[in-house]
This record gives sequence, structure tokens and C-alpha cells, in this order.
Amino acid sequence: MSGQSTTLKCLTPYAALFGAIITLCVGTSFAKQLFPVVGAQGTTAYRVGFSALLLLVLWRPWRHPLSRADLTAVALYGAVMGLMNLCFYMSLRTIPLGLAIAIEFTGPLALALIHSRKLVHFIWIGLAAIGLLLLLPLKPGASALDPVGVGFAGAAAVLWALYIVLGKRTGHMHAGRSVALGMSMAALIVVPFGLAEAGGALLNPRLLLLGLVVAVLSSAIPYSLEMVALKGIPKRSFGVMLSAEPAVGALAGLLILGEQLAALQWLAIGCIIAASAGTILTTPTEVEPAP
Repeated sequence: MSGQSTTLKCLTPYAALFGAIITLCVGTSFAKQLFPVVGAQGTTAYRVGFSALLLLVLWRPWRHPLSRADLTAVALYGAVMGLMNLCFYMSLRTIPLGLAIAIEFTGPLALALIHSRKLVHFIWIGLAAIGLLLLLPLKPGASALDPVGVGFAGAAAVLWALYIVLGKRTGHMHAGRSVALGMSMAALIVVPFGLAEAGGALLNPRLLLLGLVVAVLSSAIPYSLEMVALKGIPKRSFGVMLSAEPAVGALAGLLILGEQLAALQWLAIGCIIAASAGTILTTPTEVEPAP
């Protein structure tokens, strides 16, 4: 019994991380179904707005005063968080979920490789470049992606890299409180876009309930499960497992949204996943980016 208990304890963090990835992708697939009603902007407002409210209730950050420098750091962190979410959801209007996630992943991947010195790192750069080239709408065809959607996903990738950099500047603060304040700042930026797009429709009781479900599935549950996972999984292993998210997103898009991908697009996702996992495994811990 003791051996079984130890095995279960070891497997629980990995199960939690896998659950976080699945819940996030399922929640995002569900969120995309709200686009015809409130648009990508309105859906983003639901996700970020309700997430901010839930985090404020949970952490009550106003109980602890912050210096002006910390407030500035949190404000910048939150602003980037909000714009990253908005750009990602805007990309989902015209490109499949798995491909949007794959393109967005190139942001933290580029950040990890920016100080590349080893020969093997250039292999990962090459793999990522191949994946991107397979996805970019360089020529017309049935499998060509919408340039605007790709542009928004690319912007989300840049913002994700900035999110990591700015997030590290708040690393000395309490994690829960800094995320609650950051998400609140994100809501202040994103919610006006949602109101401009959807107007009074955002206040429809049924849609409000669906928006709350989106926030819980896309933010509350995944973030909570990731906190469980981080306590029992080495940072490097955590990042490698997280690299599978584009593939899980593609499967969620296929099963929930009916998004069919061409063989080359699956190959592109595979290249980006391999580049991300390989980068983490061959990058020294001290310069490894936070997932």
C-alpha cells in the first residue's frame, strides 16, 4: 500500500499538469463558440473580466500596499497580459486553435533562444523556422491560413515573450496578489474592447453565465492545476510537457469545433513542439524561461 501511495503521489503533479492543458484547450474551444454572439473581443472580456473578479476575491490584494515601482511593474505586466489574450482570441476568428497556439508558442521559444550559443540550439531554431514557414500564408491554397489571423497570433507570440520578461520583474512579490492585480489591469484594458464590440449583449444573463464558464475553464482551473503541478514537477519537465499544448489544442479543435488540419499543418505543429521541448532540455537551468 505504501508503494502505491508513493506512486500516486509522484503521478499526481503530472496528472494535474495534463489536466490543466486539456482544460485550457477545451475551455478555449468552448470560448470560440461564443464568437458569433459577442465576438472575439466580447469573449476575451468575459474570460479576463471574470478571471480578475475571481482572483480579487481569492487573494484580496488590497490588504497589502505596494510601492510605486511595484505598481508600475504590475500595471505593465497586466497590460501585456490583457493584450496577449485579446490578440490570441482575435487570431481564433480565422485560424484553427492548434495552429494559433503553435504560432503563439514561438514567442517564449524565441526568448529562450535569444542568447543561443550551442550548435544544438540552432537546430531548434531551424525546426521552429520550418514549422512557421509551413504555417505562414506564403502561397494560396486550401490549407493557406488567413494572414490577419496569423498576424494576430504572431502579435500574441511577441506579447507572450514580453509577459514572461515583465512577469519576472514581479517575481519578488506574492504570486497570487501580483496575478490578481495584473489580471485586473488586463480587464481594464480588454473589457472596453468587448463593450465596443458586443455592447449590451455582454449583460445578457445567459451569456454572462457562459462567460463565467469560459473564465473558469480557461483560467481558474488550469492555473490552479498548474500550481499543484509546479510543486511536484521539475521546472524543465514542466516546460517539456507544456510544449505539447499545440497538439492538444489541435485535437480539441478537431473534436469540439470540427477544425480539420492538413498533413503539413500537423507537421508544422510537430516541428514547433520538438523545437520547444528540445530548447528546454538543452538550455541551462539558470537561463531557462518560466513556462
